[in-house]
Amino acid sequence: EIIAEGNKAVGYQCDVSKEDEVIKMFADIIAQLGTVDILVNNAGLQRDAKFVDMTLEQWNFVLGVNLTGQFLCAREAIKEFLRRGITDKSKAAGKIICMSSVHEVIPWAGHANYAASKGGVMLMMKTIAQEFAPKKIRINSIAPGAIATPINHDAWDTQAHLQELLKLIPQKRVGQVEDIGRAAVWLASDDADYVNGTTL
Repeated sequence: EIIAEGNKAVGYQCDVSKEDEVIKMFADIIAQLGTVDILVNNAGLQRDAKFVDMTLEQWNFVLGVNLTGQFLCAREAIKEFLRRGITDKSKAAGKIICMSSVHEVIPWAGHANYAASKGGVMLMMKTIAQEFAPKKIRINSIAPGAIATPINHDAWDTQAHLQELLKLIPQKRVGQVEDIGRAAVWLASDDADYVNGTTL
């Protein structure tokens, strides 16, 4: 669709928990597109288990993708932002949007690995936002609640499940992916130029 509109787009597959793959991805994308202006750190997954039954593999897999993956991608993006500096495209040298979750601050029994990963994303984001603000790099997070995606389908798949979920949502609707997309577009724009180290 992007190409059909006359723009350039490249699809790229990478395991963000693997340092060598992330480094290669950034090198390849920069070679093809010239630079990186915006990183949306969006890879995330769950491997749920009761805490006493959680395996080290389940713990490491979730932390590897959800937290280490965001670290690796942010590190490589920031290297490119610093190398390139500010251009006429934006007031910022670069922007990073970390996809987190309301579970960065809300405990979630049975999901210790996921909640720990998102809590880590929150403090990593705030820390690097502080570190790189003097370099005109903006780093923020979006922490969705209930969004209608396959990862939480069983929370809204029946009318009974939906009504139970809506008890927690004052607006009385489940979020849609477009709600998150619009927030990401705003954070990536110069309209949000004074927003840094913030979680929406």
